[in-house]
Amino acid sequence: MGETPMEIRNRLLADKLIKNFARRHMEAYYCPTKEEAVKKALELIPEKSSIIWGGSMTIRDMGLVKALHEGDYDIFDRDLCTDPVEAQAAMRRAFSMDWFLTSANAVSEDGQIVNIDGLGNRVAAITFGPTNVLFVIGLNKVTQDLESAVKRARSTAAPINAARFEDMKTPCKVDGTCHDCNAPGCICSCIHVLRNAKIEGRYKIILVGEELGY
Repeated sequence: MGETPMEIRNRLLADKLIKNFARRHMEAYYCPTKEEAVKKALELIPEKSSIIWGGSMTIRDMGLVKALHEGDYDIFDRDLCTDPVEAQAAMRRAFSMDWFLTSANAVSEDGQIVNIDGLGNRVAAITFGPTNVLFVIGLNKVTQDLESAVKRARSTAAPINAARFEDMKTPCKVDGTCHDCNAPGCICSCIHVLRNAKIEGRYKIILVGEELGY
């Protein structure tokens, strides 16, 4: 059976992105399914590696977190922290880990990765610290250009993520739209654009031909 129109489009889009990431000194791979993406991630991460991740629903929903817990890795799982002090320590520990795993809020077709943060721990670890950063990104997050990527991050990803937290008190949680707010709990306090890798090969990207995350 041949490829569906969606599969053809995803393959072509992924090919374009992989070339644009390479131009920015980042390694990228394409996996049509989340199961293949989990397998690829395990191929990239050597056993015994120390690993931590940010607040990514993608790596949880695709089964990567479960697979890592079942493997031979030195894992620090922030989700298992029992109090805020312990969670803060976990965030700071990310800087000394072998691998930091995350997704993206949006990606432009020319290979720029956009993430937003309330506290800034995730974008800080992406920027500096961990030896390797692995992004796992569903093609549903790809937009035409950087401007539309930032809009997607703020107008789509942020309100959905705000809705995940019961104690979040932001205008976007009330009506589902971005207000460019300065609320104390603003989930868009830090807007990060990764446009180039200073250290060749530090960033690895797995593109997935399924809708993953927000």
